[in-house]
Amino acid sequence: MALLVRLLPLALALALGPAATLEGPAKSPYQLVLQHSRLRGRQHGPNVCAVQKLIGTNKKYFTNCKQWYQRKICGKSTVISYECCPGYEKVPGEKGCPAALPLSNLYETLGIVGSTTTQLYTDRTEKLRPEMEGPGSFTIFAPSNEAWASLPAEVLDSLVSNVNIELLNALRYHMVNRRVLTDELKHGMALTSMYQNSGIQIHHYPNGIVTVNCARLLKADHHATNGVVHLIDKVISTVTNNIQQIIEIEDTFETLRAAVAASGLNTVLEGDGQFTLLAPTNEAFEKIPAETLNRILGDPEALRDLLNNHILKSAMCAEAIVAGMSMETLEGTTLEVGCSGDMLTINGKAIISNKDILATNGVIHFIDELLIPDSAKTLFELAAESDVSTAVDLFRQAGLGTHLSGKERLTLLAPMNSIFKDGTPNIDSHTKNLLLNHMIKDQLASKYLYHGQTLDTLGGKKLRVFVYRNSLCIENSCIAAHDKRGRYGTLFTMDRMLTPPMGTVMDVLKGDNRFSMLVAAIQSAGLTETLNREGVYTVFAPTNEAFQAMPPEELNKLLGNAKELANILKYHIGDEILVSGGIGALVRLKSLQGDKLEVSSKNNIVSVNKEPVAEADIMATNGVVYAISSVLQPPAVRPQERGDELADSALDIFKQASAYSRAAQTSVKLGKSGLGLKSLYACLGLSPKQAQTCHLLYIDQNIMVQ
Repeated sequence: MALLVRLLPLALALALGPAATLEGPAKSPYQLVLQHSRLRGRQHGPNVCAVQKLIGTNKKYFTNCKQWYQRKICGKSTVISYECCPGYEKVPGEKGCPAALPLSNLYETLGIVGSTTTQLYTDRTEKLRPEMEGPGSFTIFAPSNEAWASLPAEVLDSLVSNVNIELLNALRYHMVNRRVLTDELKHGMALTSMYQNSGIQIHHYPNGIVTVNCARLLKADHHATNGVVHLIDKVISTVTNNIQQIIEIEDTFETLRAAVAASGLNTVLEGDGQFTLLAPTNEAFEKIPAETLNRILGDPEALRDLLNNHILKSAMCAEAIVAGMSMETLEGTTLEVGCSGDMLTINGKAIISNKDILATNGVIHFIDELLIPDSAKTLFELAAESDVSTAVDLFRQAGLGTHLSGKERLTLLAPMNSIFKDGTPNIDSHTKNLLLNHMIKDQLASKYLYHGQTLDTLGGKKLRVFVYRNSLCIENSCIAAHDKRGRYGTLFTMDRMLTPPMGTVMDVLKGDNRFSMLVAAIQSAGLTETLNREGVYTVFAPTNEAFQAMPPEELNKLLGNAKELANILKYHIGDEILVSGGIGALVRLKSLQGDKLEVSSKNNIVSVNKEPVAEADIMATNGVVYAISSVLQPPAVRPQERGDELADSALDIFKQASAYSRAAQTSVKLGKSGLGLKSLYACLGLSPKQAQTCHLLYIDQNIMVQ
């Protein structure tokens, strides 16, 4: 009974599941990183944390799993060291850090955690040390000794020259009138400081880094009898202006200031929220061609998109960036924010000239290069940054440049540069018309295209959309990269020059001398109407050489039998349109004859039934034609294994044999008569193989001829 009583709680816990027993309150990112550092350091004893130290500096980081294996911070190499986790200390002669730090008041705790300069400056004031040693509950974000030493000399002089006002106020701004542990430090929150109730901005990032007014939390949660101490890497100062107010007072933002006013975004930048403004300086605007800049500044929608592309949806302090991370802008695009040593990077470029200008509603980083989003660009500007510059040069040479820089709603189907590795076509009326058929009369997005959709071109053609498992094609050309959607036009990067359809399949075959024998065969088989009417066909068209390669007797026999000829030709016609870009490793395409064709593509060579195709993607209004060098043969009809249903010819043979045996009306078994099975089958004109088939069937049916 006692055992049952002891086991009952365990059984109940197991019944309730792990959520009720193992999961406590969700850990903060900082606590998770600290926990990972503990796990990495446990081999060195209790309460030992692994930290990554930047080589050549004193900067240390608690490590997460990704950083642990990369051994890098901002691209710079690190070394792993092991030290006591926050709140613990070593004991001589024992492994690890088994002892908790002594619990004392805030003033003495400052010395314990290594913030002796803060302790020294506290001594210089008349009022602060008694508060730190007295009763109450406080939080102090204590700058490290290195943080105080890095202050500009004039700033430090102004503080220490008036200790009971300037220095006291500065220290009080680092304090909160209650105990606040890291699990309460939420991203974007503001704490009320003990200096005139001024706000302290807290940001708690997914990578475990916590910042206080953009100063990084080095070691946290050092408990004291009257509060808690958090060690930080900077001396922080009060923040009074919002982002808009900072823009208005900085001389280097004159152009930005005018652009914000024209776009109406000033209400966003002076409102509530926590944003990061990547603020382009006057110099950044001057780097843009005047024509482009004037066009954007004169277009309210493009201007708003431009500025929104410089505003990140959340505040991002420089100290929180230890590796590349994707961040979304108000415009909806994604920027890659990273770092290289001490420099911040945007999309891999070190364009940030001044960082961490703190505002009440976020943070500002100065940038010296404009970040123009696709949505504010012309098709010409989109193409300049894509792998289609050769094609765009062709459009310009053909006199079609105004379509790519104006306000027409267009979609440009631009072949990638590699298509022209053997040269570009001469610009003539045919080429110009072909290029016009690469421009769709609407601004499209590929995600909304559907199979069978038709698109109107500036050249007057209708192009079809084909959707395959792993590709999206317009006629014979397939989309090779993500869309680039500009202000008025969208750029589709295509994998080849597009070939608009020029008549029906029958028109295509008649217009090509290679297929004259095939055309005659189609007419003889009565399939002309089929290939002239509306439909969706893939035709594997044997050339004249393919027919001439057949044995003459076999060719004459085929051409002389209209029914058999129609059957063979139908086997060459698939019942859907399959362009080469839609062919994967293997596609089984049903033919009009009924059997399936095996179509494959490897190293840009298309094969049908393992025979290479001579030419692919000859487009027609009702299908696509592939030129092939052999006449395809449907799978031969073969007798099946014993126990399966026989082919029709074998059944006919069996019936003939049965009828003949019944007519014999002999009273002896076949095996004992003068006319054995072998003789019987020979009389019926059967081959030995056919005879064996019939014999097996006789045995299965237990037939005895008498």
